[in-house]
Amino acid sequence: MPDQVTVIATVKVKPEDQDRALKILEGVIAASHGEEGCVKYTLHRAKNEPGAFSIVEVWRSQEDLEAHFSEPHMAAIAEAFEMLSEPPKILFSEPVSVGDPAKGTL
Repeated sequence: MPDQVTVIATVKVKPEDQDRALKILEGVIAASHGEEGCVKYTLHRAKNEPGAFSIVEVWRSQEDLEAHFSEPHMAAIAEAFEMLSEPPKILFSEPVSVGDPAKGTL
């Protein structure tokens, strides 16, 4: 869908805070799945870089994404940011379909 917004965030958590950060992320993601405009919200842990996580979100629209930021469960993200060993990298993206449409986009 052309109005959808994809967010790709990569974070690196301090070694001593990985379990705590994972619990926070799990709670935020589970709550986000219940939001009206949430199409996908996934968490990935890097196998080749300890403490690195990627979050891929797909929102129905920019308005839904903006509403997401004001949800009460998003307050926990501020606590998780204190556990990062470096600033997060966040990309606000739109899909570019390449090849097989079923496999070329999220």
